[in-house]
Amino acid sequence: MTNKKSAVAFLKMAGGGNASAAYEKFVAPDFIHHNQYFKGDRQSLLLAMEEASKTHPNKSIDVKFVYQDGDVVITHSLVTRQDPRTKAIAVVHIFRFKDDLIVELWDLGQEIAKDSPNENGPF
Repeated sequence: MTNKKSAVAFLKMAGGGNASAAYEKFVAPDFIHHNQYFKGDRQSLLLAMEEASKTHPNKSIDVKFVYQDGDVVITHSLVTRQDPRTKAIAVVHIFRFKDDLIVELWDLGQEIAKDSPNENGPF
C-alpha cells in the first residue's frame, strides 16, 4: 500500500470510529503530532480521537485531494457530523511517514460557512 493510500485509509478508519485499529495498522510507536489541544504523544491523540468519535461521531470523511512529496502526504477533506446542527469542516492533514508508518501528523480545520461570499467554496 502506498503512503497516499495509507493516509486515506487511516483517516477513514479513525474518523469512522475505529481509531485503535487505525493506530495499530498505520501509526508508528514513536508517533508525535502537533494538534495544539492535546499533549504531543501517540496515546494522547489516540484517546482524544476515541472520545471524539463517541461524543461527536462523524457522518463522513470525504477526502477531496491527496498530495505526496517524498515521505510527506497531505490530504484535504470534507468532514461532516451526524448532528445536522453542526457545521461541516474542511480539514488539511499533513502526514510524515517513515518505514510505511505515520510518524508525525499536523491537522488544520476550518468550519464551512453556509453563507460564505466566496463562490469557489473550500474545495
